[in-house]
Amino acid sequence: MLRHVMNILWPSFLVATIAEGCFFSLVNPHEISFLVDQYELPLVGCYTIGFFFFWTFCSLASTLTSYLIVVPDDRGV
Repeated sequence: MLRHVMNILWPSFLVATIAEGCFFSLVNPHEISFLVDQYELPLVGCYTIGFFFFWTFCSLASTLTSYLIVVPDDRGV
């Protein structure tokens, strides 16, 4: 079970790192005004929230892929 969880979390961690780097190289965290202004977050806080958002999204995608690999084909072929 732990191996299955790590097979989902590790690749999603790597992809989230790349996604965050690409996203924040194009978008300045000060442009995301609803996070910085309302909650007075430092830049590191914005980067952290962004990383966990990307990691969650990638984990859900990896979980769906893992589920679809395990589900048997019901076509009767």
